[in-house]
Amino acid sequence: MGHGRPVWSTRATFVVVLGWVLASGAAWAQDGGGWRSAFELLASGPELGGSDIPREAPARRGSDASVVPPEVMARVLTEESPRPVPTASAAQAGPVVAPEAPGETQEALEGGRVSEPGVRPVEDAPRPPFKPLPVVVAVVPGLLLHGLGAWTAGDAATAKELFAAEAIGLGLIGAGLVPMALTGASRKTVGPLYAVTLTGAGVFSLSMLANLYAVTSPAFDPGRVPDTLPPLELDLGYQYVNDATAEYRNFFALGAVARLSKVRLEASARMAPDEGNTLIRAGAAYRLWGAPERTPGLGDGTSLDVEGFATYHRYPTEGFTLGGGEVALKGRYAMARFGPRFAGSFVEGGVGLSAQAYSYPGRVDDDNLYGQLLYTFGYGVWLGRGGPLRGDAVLYYDHRKDGLVGGLRGRGGGMVGSFGLRGRVLLTERWGVAAEAQAGGALMGRLALVYAVGGDT
Repeated sequence: MGHGRPVWSTRATFVVVLGWVLASGAAWAQDGGGWRSAFELLASGPELGGSDIPREAPARRGSDASVVPPEVMARVLTEESPRPVPTASAAQAGPVVAPEAPGETQEALEGGRVSEPGVRPVEDAPRPPFKPLPVVVAVVPGLLLHGLGAWTAGDAATAKELFAAEAIGLGLIGAGLVPMALTGASRKTVGPLYAVTLTGAGVFSLSMLANLYAVTSPAFDPGRVPDTLPPLELDLGYQYVNDATAEYRNFFALGAVARLSKVRLEASARMAPDEGNTLIRAGAAYRLWGAPERTPGLGDGTSLDVEGFATYHRYPTEGFTLGGGEVALKGRYAMARFGPRFAGSFVEGGVGLSAQAYSYPGRVDDDNLYGQLLYTFGYGVWLGRGGPLRGDAVLYYDHRKDGLVGGLRGRGGGMVGSFGLRGRVLLTERWGVAAEAQAGGALMGRLALVYAVGGDT
């Protein structure tokens, strides 16, 4: 049936961890000043009294003392003809700020951006050159020693960050596995210890993928966060499931996504026409931090949401149904905050808890009710560089055991989740595709056509 019983009690302590720290570090200064802290960048900008137009104070490094000669400006100010506007190159100018449109509300400026969706800050941090040797080193032995590829490429700062992330991941894995071994995986403590172990595995895996991306990204132009997304997307497709324990194989795949300012509504259905197996999932997400749902281009893609979903799964052949609800925190973090090598990529993760119940003929007892830890993490890239083509692709791990795919059974008898790759992209103003492949207790493949309704597309 594509699911397994969890190994912890529903009374186990629920530990909320995302697996990485949602805080920005040093950033590359746009004016050629090298790596500078977030406070230094803010203090030099107009928000705290700084200016991108030279005044009597010493100019910032990398900028000229003046753009338009004073004698020219003095002469044109006395003429009746239109006055010239001082201009500056991308290397001399600071962030590009669009004029505030009439009726523009504060809501449109959420996410920390001061420009309209179509106007972005100047992104002129130098791109590192591509070198084949670091790619080879990033694989062997770089898959075990993260950061070795970046170090071979001469980027010591990135290498240190990746080495540190790997060390943190291994430390968290040990902090979870050792107590579990000493306590015999007691049901009283296995819940939080398992969450710590999963967090460590997530940090370790993401640093490994970041290690590979850091040395391959200079070979191509990175994708960018979409300026806008449609308010409504509908998708229709086909899903195939190969489960050795079930007879169903073919499913209709339906889905819908509606986006408001801070709210995202989602619904999906998987229906097997022959066997009648039906899985329905519906819920909503609320944006706690980041740019609005419909205008992600106001930020850099970093966000944090709280989600709530209800599920209903009918097994007519087996003679029971499974239903329940879940809550989770899910977030994305733009890897470009760590440096130009990671531009166009992001990490994502989520942690939550679900409570479900079986319904079948007979007396209801404790075995009909159970809860499970929800945990997911992944490394993704943005698709598209402006225009109608926009979307993303994510390589991920999902720890949940219910659903059509279920989890893998380990050597020790325990259950782990599933691994997958999914992508969703709008190819034109209205049409796009969505695809997914997943491997766990069963194998799954899905391909769907996406139609966008409304919006600034």
